[in-house]
Amino acid sequence: MPAELNITPLMLLTAFGITFAIVAGRYIVMAGPTYLLFWKWLAPRLQHRRIQQKFPENKKLWAEFGWSMATFVIFALMGVTAFILRKAGYTLNYDNISDYGWGYWIFSIVLMAILHDAYFYWTHRFMHLKSVFKHVHRVHHESSNPSPWAAFAFHPLEAIVEFGIVYVIIFTIPYHASAIIVFFSYMTIMNVLGHLGYEIFPKGFTTGRFSWWHNTSTHHNMHHSKSNCNYGLYFNWWDRLMNTNHRDYHTVFEAVKDRTPSNDARGPILVTPGAAK
Repeated sequence: MPAELNITPLMLLTAFGITFAIVAGRYIVMAGPTYLLFWKWLAPRLQHRRIQQKFPENKKLWAEFGWSMATFVIFALMGVTAFILRKAGYTLNYDNISDYGWGYWIFSIVLMAILHDAYFYWTHRFMHLKSVFKHVHRVHHESSNPSPWAAFAFHPLEAIVEFGIVYVIIFTIPYHASAIIVFFSYMTIMNVLGHLGYEIFPKGFTTGRFSWWHNTSTHHNMHHSKSNCNYGLYFNWWDRLMNTNHRDYHTVFEAVKDRTPSNDARGPILVTPGAAK
């Protein structure tokens, strides 16, 4: 039975403030040092590892940051709704890890990632429909050469869609708050990595027997530059199953890894625009 609500406006305001501080703070803590390390401090030495050799204009970076802050306002508002639903007893939250054990706690985090990967792939494909793209997803693709600051640079409508995975999780699987926190941290790390602009995984990673299933920075960077391919988030399962990997994905990945500091001036790797296989 739903619990009787005893929620004051101050509690809602506090929930909003805490949620905004957490999601915005996590973004800044993870994207900030990553940006400084790769795009500033080590940029000259890592130029040969840039997927696209050119750097975007500073105004693009500020736009990415601004849209991300707007996204976190949406996330915080929807987080307040999730807070109300939990207080009302409508979610599958549990308070004690001992209720399900540490084994389930670990499994629940893995399950969240699998659910999110499927959710992201199909909502992403939906947002690329011509009638939807210009109203929802175009803002994110204004970063054709993304930086870590682009990780959450969404139109408000897309922000609502992206937060939807939270509702999928809290209504479908028993979850502990700490497991949600770990999952969100993993999500943010992978989102920043996808927009890093540099390839950090080793040569042969995209075709390796034990690594092919995991996506790379090159994978999502090509999505930004080519648009109609490489829709997956964490894993390469759905793109392989639906034949939506760019046909030159592995070639581009290996070409980036084959660069050396002495040959990085040859410019960006060119692939056939829009070609997917």
